[in-house]
Amino acid sequence: MPAVVQDYKTKDVLMVAYVNEETLKLSLEKEETVFYSRSRQEIWHKGETSGNTQKIKEIFYDCDQDTILFMVEPAGPACHTGKTSCFYRKIAENISNEEKSSVFEEQIENITDEFEEDQVIDFLYDLILSRKEEMPEGSYTTYLFEEGIDKILKKVGEESAEVIIASKNEPDDELIFETADLVYHMLVLLAERGINPAQIRKELKKRHK
Repeated sequence: MPAVVQDYKTKDVLMVAYVNEETLKLSLEKEETVFYSRSRQEIWHKGETSGNTQKIKEIFYDCDQDTILFMVEPAGPACHTGKTSCFYRKIAENISNEEKSSVFEEQIENITDEFEEDQVIDFLYDLILSRKEEMPEGSYTTYLFEEGIDKILKKVGEESAEVIIASKNEPDDELIFETADLVYHMLVLLAERGINPAQIRKELKKRHK
C-alpha cells in the first residue's frame, strides 16, 4: 500500500513510497522507514546508503485502511535530488476557479518543456537518478547501471572520441548531437559515483577569477 512520509516537526510532506507487510514490520523493528520497491521487487531501507534515514515518531493508517502515514524525524533530505522534500515542483498556486484551467495547462507545458530551459542539466540528472532508483525494464539508463562502472566509462570514452571527430566536420549539427550524448553519459557517471551537478558548478565557481 502507499506510504506517505511527513516531517514530525514541520508537518511538511517529504515523500511517497510503498510498503508491504514485511517492510512495515521491519519499519516497526528498526524504528526507521523501510519500503518496498515495486519495480525492483525488493526491500529498501531509506537512507541505508545515503545516511538520510527517517526515524519514525508515529505511524497512522487512514479510514479505508489502505494508506500508511509515517511521521518521522529525518536525518537528511528525503529526495534523491538533495531536496528536503520530493514535492518541490509546483503546478499551480491558490487561484480562482476561472484561472485554474489555463494556469494548470501552462504549468504542465512548462514541465514537458523543461528540456528547453536552462535547468535541463538538473532535470536530466534527476531523471537519471530516478532510473537508478527504480531500474525500469527497457530503459537504456537502467542497462548502463546494471552493467556497472566499466561499461559507463567505456561509453564516456566512446562519446568523447565522437565529439573529437565531430569537431573536425561541418556543419555544427553533428558536434551538437555528439556533445549532448557525452553530457548525458557524464551525468550517468556522476550519478553512479554519487556526485551531483551542483558540486561541479561549485568547483567551476571556485576557479572563476
